[in-house]
Amino acid sequence: MFDKLEDLLLRYQEIENELMDPSVVNDQNRYRKLMKEQSDITDVVEKYKEYKKTQTTIEDSLAMLEEESDEEIRELAKEELNESKQKLEKIEEELKILLLPKDPNDDKNVIVEIRGGAGGDEAALFAAELYRMYVMYAEQNRWKAEMMNVNENGIGGFKEVIFMINGKGAYSKLKYESGVHRVQRVPVTESGGRIHTSTATVAIMPEAEEVDVELDMNDCKFDVFRASGNGGQCVNTTDSAVRLTHIPTGIVVSCQDEKSQLKNKEKALKILRSRLYELEMQKAQSAEAAARKSQIGTGDRSEKIRTYNFPQGRVTDHRIKLTLHQLDEVMNGNLHELIDSLIAADQAAKLANMNEEV
Repeated sequence: MFDKLEDLLLRYQEIENELMDPSVVNDQNRYRKLMKEQSDITDVVEKYKEYKKTQTTIEDSLAMLEEESDEEIRELAKEELNESKQKLEKIEEELKILLLPKDPNDDKNVIVEIRGGAGGDEAALFAAELYRMYVMYAEQNRWKAEMMNVNENGIGGFKEVIFMINGKGAYSKLKYESGVHRVQRVPVTESGGRIHTSTATVAIMPEAEEVDVELDMNDCKFDVFRASGNGGQCVNTTDSAVRLTHIPTGIVVSCQDEKSQLKNKEKALKILRSRLYELEMQKAQSAEAAARKSQIGTGDRSEKIRTYNFPQGRVTDHRIKLTLHQLDEVMNGNLHELIDSLIAADQAAKLANMNEEV
């Protein structure tokens, strides 16, 4: 591990020198690549520098204990030595986490698809509430949410909603949200006061760039149609809606949120690329069965991951056995404790897996 850290430190210093070279500054492509590489390793290099500094403090404290006869100074040196040893252990664990293989998609924007599952209108209402929850979480992170397509049920619920969240690191946080979300409550449509269980499915996909997916436009069939729903007069009276069919996979994407047919077509292509990219990711994950053991339920849409129990005001994440009695806060976008706990559990599982391999 420390050989790798020394190599990273040397590389960081090399990049710093290169970035001061006028020929590199004038070559924008080279300059951008170096800035990106520097950004990728800065956290681990800074943590390693802290490790080395703490190591030096330990050595100084030990030297002082050998040389000093003054009891008061020796006590201070012992105290500093104990604190530094504890700090060193903590930094070492943090370095192990920073050196875990990074998901190449972590910095990407995400496309979120939410569909009402079992429960009819109640499931659609819950899907709309999940959409609101993620939009509010995005706002708290200063990310931007952009609607791509929505299919409403007429009473404020969403049979299906697709939207994009633009923001650095969006996928690194939201990738744990894929799966079946279950709600337990008395529906507004229920007159007898009985608690019902309904579900909605969430899919989180990294936004795929054109370089990520080879898309042959000859494999794509476009149809246009008149939009329906609450789109406004201009949307509903022109053939602006687009249906895109990817012939080899049978994937169908519809977009009708924009007044412009061209913009709907662009959004449909974005969704298609991300779905195709996700298919490739799933194939790769299936091929790496050992690696999948260390993942905390990312990507499996059929897995029941969380229950929102309204009568008891609680949220339970079944993957990490975490229950929070903060339902209102969670539904208002305060997902930080849930997501941070999932990230910590995922890192711990990967570290354990890595130690087993060693």
